[in-house]
This record gives sequence, C-alpha cells and structure tokens, in this order.
Amino acid sequence: MRRGVYVEAEWDPGDPAGEMQFIEAVRDQNSFPSVAVAQAWLDRDDCAALLESHAQREFVRAVRHKPKPGMMDDANWRAGYARLRPLGLHFELQAPWRQLDEAARLARDFPDTTMVLNHAGLPLDPELDGWRDAMAALARCPNVAVKISGLGRVTRKRDVVLTTIDLFGTERAMFASNFPVDSLCASFDAIYSGFEQITNGFFEEERRALFHDNAVRLYRMERP
Repeated sequence: MRRGVYVEAEWDPGDPAGEMQFIEAVRDQNSFPSVAVAQAWLDRDDCAALLESHAQREFVRAVRHKPKPGMMDDANWRAGYARLRPLGLHFELQAPWRQLDEAARLARDFPDTTMVLNHAGLPLDPELDGWRDAMAALARCPNVAVKISGLGRVTRKRDVVLTTIDLFGTERAMFASNFPVDSLCASFDAIYSGFEQITNGFFEEERRALFHDNAVRLYRMERP
C-alpha cells in the first residue's frame, strides 16, 4: 500500500486534538498513514481553536462531524463549517441519506468548501428508491464527492455501487475500505475484489480514478 488516509475514530470526544497527536507519532515512526481526517465538533465553543490546531498539522486534510438531524441548518454549526475553507480543510460528512437534503443546502451555500460524503449515504435495501433520489440531489452540487464504503449491511451492493458512480461520475467517486470496522462483514481483499468485479467493464482510466487517482487528488497526497 503506497498511500493511505486515516479517518478519525472518536477515540475521545473530549480530546480530538489528542487523536491527531497520536497519529502524528505513528507517522513519525512509520511514515504512514499519508494524511488524516480529524474529528471536530463544529458547534462547540472550542471549535475555532480546535480547527486551528488541526490545520497546523501538515498531514491533516479534513475534519469529520456526524451531525444530528437539523444540525447542518443551524447557524452556530454553520459558523464552524465556514472556518474550514480558509484553513485549507475540507469536510467529511457521515450521515444517513434522509439528511442529504440538509447536506445539499449546505453544499450550495458554501460552494468553495469541498464535502466528501462517507459510506455512500448509508443506504439500506428497503429504502433504495428514497436513497437514490436523495443522492441525486446531492450529486448536483459540484463541490461534493462520495466515498463508496461501509456497505456491509447492503445485499444489493452492485446496484448501490453503480448507481453512486452513475450519479457522481467517475471523477467524484472513490472506493474506500472502512477498515477495520468492515472486517466484521468481510476481509479487505473480499471488499476490494467486489469493487473490482463490479467495475470490470469500465475503462482503465475510470477504474484508476475510482481506486486511486481521485483519493490522491481530493486528499492532496501528491508527491513531488
């Protein structure tokens, strides 16, 4: 593995900066992971100081918050969100598809801030029609990309993968492992073999974008 993105694990909600301090020590010893997504609570009083702390670590590329319903429309939460772009950070969104109408409004109101939707909007088999409509609305925002991951509970994985790529295009979608969490459902090799089989008929440049190039670009992992 040549590059990798560490995504926050909520190791201590009271000390998001401490998690990045730990990851910094791991990187110093192993030169890996390449970059990281930090945790941030955008509506907390310490948001400004925390984001400044994250941005000072050269390997931190983004922050993730898992907003409750209605939170992305809250003025205080949005004030925290507005701090991301000036600090060179993008936003990782983990929220179920029923909240994607909020996410679309947020993306439209902050067109210069990149948003990366995690886990393809958390689809569930009985709700795929509603999920697709919500994803289509979000995909119309050009500043939103999507990670296809965390599909362990989905039986119609092929439909979800192909629908997501169809909506976002091969230039704004990418595959991710969600490991170690998804090890409860399948091995790393099995997950990526599934992605490989589903995209077997794609052009080589499209597959390279989905498996590699888009992640390198969005997480700014280019090497001199």
